[in-house]
Amino acid sequence: MESSPSGRRGRRARRSRRPLLFAVLAVVAMGGVAAGGTVYVTGRAHSGAGTVPSAPSPAASGAAATGEEAAAESTAQPVTADREALLARAMASVTVPSGARVSAAVLATGSGRSAAYGTDAFDTASIVKVDVLAALLLQAQDAGRELTAAERAYATKMIENSDNTSATALWHAIGRAGGLDAANERFGLTRTSGGDGDLWGLTRTTAADQLVLLRQVFGEDSELSAASRAFVRKLMGSVQADQQWGVSAAGSSWALKNGWLARSTTGLWDVNSVGRVTADGAGYLVAVLSRGTATQAEGIALVEAAAKAAVSAFAAASPGTGPETASAGS
Repeated sequence: MESSPSGRRGRRARRSRRPLLFAVLAVVAMGGVAAGGTVYVTGRAHSGAGTVPSAPSPAASGAAATGEEAAAESTAQPVTADREALLARAMASVTVPSGARVSAAVLATGSGRSAAYGTDAFDTASIVKVDVLAALLLQAQDAGRELTAAERAYATKMIENSDNTSATALWHAIGRAGGLDAANERFGLTRTSGGDGDLWGLTRTTAADQLVLLRQVFGEDSELSAASRAFVRKLMGSVQADQQWGVSAAGSSWALKNGWLARSTTGLWDVNSVGRVTADGAGYLVAVLSRGTATQAEGIALVEAAAKAAVSAFAAASPGTGPETASAGS
């Protein structure tokens, strides 16, 4: 998890007549937590430049257009062997530091087809902040109300600056893990469970579940209203400059949220990135989760390499589709 001081690196979609190829993934479980910042009983969340060495990160060339939405079927279907094999081959080409693990999931918004690599669960770190905001918006919709001014301010800081204090406030507002889990049941996340107490960054998830959540944000066949989706997309397209890394490396435009967390028991890093990118005129939803790198910079490099490989392989698995010309809702 991260907070906002400077120097910090910091489901369902519209039904389509084209088949969705969708699969479950993720990578490797982990133990206790720490990096400077919000104090936890079992560890601490990220606190920024004072505790996280600065790491070079290629800036994305711009945020994804807020009106774009994924054209994907709401009913998941098995991934073809060919597509799965192409993705696995591409991921095998990524250099993974000794002891580290990485998982990726990709969905092409034009066709609704998806693929995944990996099977285990990870801690979310601050990518859970998108889920927290989605849960808050869903609860507000159910109550027939808009977000309060305070809630909107918290949400903005939580996503754009990855502010931990704001995340904790909204974590309490949604009812902590119980509220998150209830929302996720409606969103269709089946392998995500909220962290204990105030440990929202220790929420467990898979890359496949994060793809489901991204479809809720970027697709039309969603539990979230159009206004709610647009709000989340806008914030994800406006993260502060030093957090514009991760899945953004795979495309020319983006809307994303990153998470980074050092483990107190090992000193090793969890580095995650989820979002929407455009590559060669086609839109993709991408989730990459990693754990076990020696430094945050090493984790960022791994996540970016995995995102590039996954998108490239997925595009190669869909020859002749050409640029995305009519995303649903655009």
